[in-house]
Amino acid sequence: QNGERRVGAQDIRANIGKMQRTPFDGCVFHVNFVESKDVGDDAVWARGGSGNFSWAAWGERAFTDVELSRNVADLQATDFGRFNQNFVRLNVTPGKVDWFDDFSAISNNCRLAASIAQAGKCKGILFDTEQYEGQLFNYGKQRDAATKNWDAYAAQSRQRGIEIMTAFQEAYPDVTVFLTFGYSLPWYESNGGTRPLAECENGLLAPFLDGMVQSANGRSRIVDGHEHSYGYRNVEKFALAYNTMKTELLPIVRDPEKYAKVFSLGFGIWMDNQWRKVGWDVVDFSKNHFTPEALAASVHAALKASDEYVWIYSEQPLWWTSEGTTVQLPNAMQTPCDRQLRPNPPNTCRPRRITSCRKRITTNRDIFRCVRAWMEISTSARRDTVRIRIWLNSIRAVRRNGW
Repeated sequence: QNGERRVGAQDIRANIGKMQRTPFDGCVFHVNFVESKDVGDDAVWARGGSGNFSWAAWGERAFTDVELSRNVADLQATDFGRFNQNFVRLNVTPGKVDWFDDFSAISNNCRLAASIAQAGKCKGILFDTEQYEGQLFNYGKQRDAATKNWDAYAAQSRQRGIEIMTAFQEAYPDVTVFLTFGYSLPWYESNGGTRPLAECENGLLAPFLDGMVQSANGRSRIVDGHEHSYGYRNVEKFALAYNTMKTELLPIVRDPEKYAKVFSLGFGIWMDNQWRKVGWDVVDFSKNHFTPEALAASVHAALKASDEYVWIYSEQPLWWTSEGTTVQLPNAMQTPCDRQLRPNPPNTCRPRRITSCRKRITTNRDIFRCVRAWMEISTSARRDTVRIRIWLNSIRAVRRNGW
């Protein structure tokens, strides 16, 4: 779960019980920093620290582990239980640097973010590549675009991608880097490859990701969170988008073979999508972008189409607060998520325990999708032990017969 409310490590520690009662496996949270002189001041930390590291990391300031140490302490003191798919948020903000500038501070900060995730028992990094401030991926807006051509900037951004992924992995081997936008963003902007990336607002994101893919090693993974699906109400769009990420966008991928091995494909859904335009009505749901029925259908379709991850974003409705209550989140809008995301929902073969188990059984996603498609034919709710046995036997059969 990801939301506009900037949840921090201290919020997770204080509210983990409430979070565990939601239908989610985990959340995205912000990392706050405390100036060195105030690290021991509990009052400063209780107010959220001195500032937001997640929004300040992509700049000229190199933070220290001491300034971020309170985050690690709170995370290590938290009993996450089943709420164990948590990601440290890291934005490309302020982002007002050129690809040819000194990137040592940024690499340092990326290494620190990954070290917090690793020490704090988190799954990895939520790497938000949206250009909230600086136009990092827009070639036409680069400082030296008049004197350096596209090829030069593409090569440099690719090198930075190598460095950033290396920094993540140095602090957290086998890390999961969850992107809000992957290759799918420049692909859509290029109108399916018919428009040059040099003319796209996020064109340099493609070579940057090429560098990340090149650097990825071990069991490290990169997830395309496909934020484009925020408002999907036509459930058929999820399968089409999956195919786009799987095969259609390969012309802008430098190493398609490694991309297939490294990338996991997922979807994002914005619960109160476009509330600033259409509003968020907690009584008359027909006025919202998603009715409860439409939300349920979209979540189900996203889960069915994704490799593993589906994330729910919200701004007005809050799933938890320090007071122990939800905010602008009526039961009718919670129910679709409860039914689709709870472990072992009725008439489904997508229990969360199987989802996490499969990563230890095999890394071959094609085998996984083959077996999962077979399992989804059944609508009877089996016990977990039976499911695991079927899963293992199916994997063995696929490998033995070379299907």
